[in-house]
Amino acid sequence: MDGIISIPKRTLERLPVYYRVLVQCLNEGMEYISSGELGERAGFDNAQVRKDLNHIWSGGRPGLGYEIVKLAECLADFLGLNNTTDAVIVGAGRLGTALAGYPGFGGYGLNIVAVFDSDPDKIGGSIGDIPILPVAKLPDLIRRLGIRLGIITVPGESAQELTDAMVAAGILAIWNFAPVRLQVPEGVLVRNEDLAASLATLSYYVRRYSSAKEEGQALDGAAVKGS
Repeated sequence: MDGIISIPKRTLERLPVYYRVLVQCLNEGMEYISSGELGERAGFDNAQVRKDLNHIWSGGRPGLGYEIVKLAECLADFLGLNNTTDAVIVGAGRLGTALAGYPGFGGYGLNIVAVFDSDPDKIGGSIGDIPILPVAKLPDLIRRLGIRLGIITVPGESAQELTDAMVAAGILAIWNFAPVRLQVPEGVLVRNEDLAASLATLSYYVRRYSSAKEEGQALDGAAVKGS
């Protein structure tokens, strides 16, 4: 694939979902899939699927749909899943430890090279074969290894300071699990994972569903879609 194709952020977020569905279809022995079935399995309507895939693929066949192997290969190439992206995690707490130990990242080309923390009781240890290093060494390792992706799992009060240090050292993308909105210069991408907000949304739905059930009303989740 020549160059970098510019696509909408929302489309980019949906492409890995399509890829995961295609891999499942291959495991089921399928050869072709329609945009309708792909959308049904992925949770999007078929018009959205066609619009998203048209950014990177025009190989659908009338009456058959998409050839799954070729479409999966195209998505893997576009998303960089065939390449290895090195990353660092800052924060060796429970969440950072869980992320560092998650085996599924390898299938998406993500390689955690080190975890950083300020707790002397954790420094020098490891999570599997991933070393836990002092935060003071973070900028040097980022520069030395050319790391471009950082994952933040620290408390909110320390997140911005660490973000500044990471960006100054060369980080271009941050996966942020801290409960704050980070300030970064133009050209640095931040993906926020607000666990508290997600939990609040789910809790709201459970309460509303339980209340509606008691009152004999139907609830399809429309009130929380798009939250």
